[in-house]
Formats: sequence, structure tokens, C-alpha cells
Amino acid sequence: MKYLSVQETAAHLTACESAEILIHRSPDGDCIGSGYALLYALRQMGKKARVVCHDPIPERYHFMLPEVQTLELFHPELIVAVDVADEKLLGDGLLEQYTGKIDLCIDHHISNTEYAEALCLDGQAAAAAQVLYAVLKEMPVTITKEIAACLYTGLATDTGCFMYDNVSPRTLRIAAEIMEQHPDIPYAQINRNMFIVKSMGRIRLDQLLAGQLESALDGQCMLICVTRSLMEEYGLDESELEGIAGFPLQVEGVQVGIVMKEREKGVFKVSMRSADWVNVSAICQTLGGGGHIKAAGCTINGSAEEAKRILIDAVAKGMAKA
Repeated sequence: MKYLSVQETAAHLTACESAEILIHRSPDGDCIGSGYALLYALRQMGKKARVVCHDPIPERYHFMLPEVQTLELFHPELIVAVDVADEKLLGDGLLEQYTGKIDLCIDHHISNTEYAEALCLDGQAAAAAQVLYAVLKEMPVTITKEIAACLYTGLATDTGCFMYDNVSPRTLRIAAEIMEQHPDIPYAQINRNMFIVKSMGRIRLDQLLAGQLESALDGQCMLICVTRSLMEEYGLDESELEGIAGFPLQVEGVQVGIVMKEREKGVFKVSMRSADWVNVSAICQTLGGGGHIKAAGCTINGSAEEAKRILIDAVAKGMAKA
């Protein structure tokens, strides 16, 4: 594995004639925005490019997709993963197809497992979109309205609309530069759709979540478990669960919030958030996952009660070491 600078990454992408862009399963605003921003940039240079994801792109993000989805077949010269810290996050089908074949990874997760042949990593960046913006500025491309909307969405969604402490002066400068270049993009509407608008099912879920909060470790850890049966009862799909990871941290005095989502029977996708001093990335790494210091995740197999026990035990050990 070779580390690449922003300039080397830009040169690598500029030299290729075609690229396949991989984003992680359960796609969020950052991986989608970054993936399609790169797609638009490569196509602008006359190169062939496509984005590949294990799961469908949620409807709320469709405004970033090309108006006409081309089905052009080509054998990619370069396989690029964007915002993917670990190959396992691609999803089982893509993992089997692409293991050992990824040429370049562009990422901002300090827990990146260095699976690609080359890695452009900025662990201080608030989002993959922030890293990609720096790369695109070194390439012979124009930041068009389509690219700008994608990058802004990536920045906004991975920073909680610029509320989290991963936001740096550079993050805000990039957002400002994008807004100055393209003042006609409906930024307020993007923010509203990303952070405020909810389906009736999701509003009912929020009501239910408040009643399902489980306290542990003398109130310092708060946990919510969303099972498949619960999703079926309330008519929810995966996209409506996005954004609930921070819900447990709304409780006063909580240091670690955990949300467990049952992807399939006995398999829980876990999102862990830290309010202040606890390193949840280190905790999740002990469980085969990772992420950022204050926002990380992992996957736990077993019954809901078994998964809860494993998670609370890991948090207790992590807090004791802090």
C-alpha cells in the first residue's frame, strides 16, 4: 500500500481513461456526494466513469444523480473507493467481487484499513467530500453546479449541518467557496431535506425511540435497538433510519450513545457516538469496526440481548481506559 498526496491522487485520476467508483453499503450523503462529484469531474474530462453501490441510493439523495443514467459498458482502468474505511463496508456481494482489486481509496477515516493499492487519507478532514474537494482543485476540471451540490451535501451531512466538532476553519472555507461560486444552488432546501423533513413513519419512530431508550453504566451510556420487526410494524425502510445515531446523546449526562439496527435476523449494524471524551473509534475497533473518535460503528452478530451485552461491556472497558 502506498500513501498518495492530494497532488499525486489528482495526477493518478487525470491519467486514467475510465474509473469505477465504489461507495459503501447503506449509503449516506458523504459517500454519495463524494462518489458522484468524482463521477461528474471525470466525465467532464471525457473519461468513462460509473458509481457502484451494494444498496439502492435513497430517494432523498436522487437530486445528486445524473438526470440520464447511462448503461455504457466498459472495463475500468481504475477502481476507486470513496469514503470506504474498510472493504467489508462495501457489502458482501461487492466485497467478493472487489477484494484485492481496488487501486485507490480516497478517505477521511483514521481507522482506514489500508486495503487499497494506494491511499489518499486526511484523518483531520470532516468528510470525504473535503478530501475530494482538495483533489479536484488539483485537476483540470471546473467545479460545476452538479459537483458543487454533491460536495456541499457531503460536507453538510457528515458534520450535522456544520454542528459537530469535526468542523474546522478549512471545512467552513470550502463550504463558503462552493456557495460563492454557485449561489443559485438551494442550500437551505438541501439542509431542510437532509436534517428536518421526515416521513410520518420516521416521526412515529422518534416517538417510539424516546420510549425505548435503555440506560447503562450509571446513565453514561444510552442505547436504542431497532429490530426488523419494529421496522415492519412502522413501515420503515433503511433510508428513514439515517440520522438517528445521535438520538441517544440528546439525553443529559450521556457520554456514549449507541444505536443498533438489525440489518437481517441476528445481524446488527451498530452506530456509536461520543459526546465528549470517550474514543468510540477505539471501542468499535475492538469489535471489528472503527471510524472517527466521536463517531464510529461496527457489526455484531447474535440476539439483541447478546449484542447489547457485548456493546455495553466494550464501552465500559473503553471508558475505563480513557
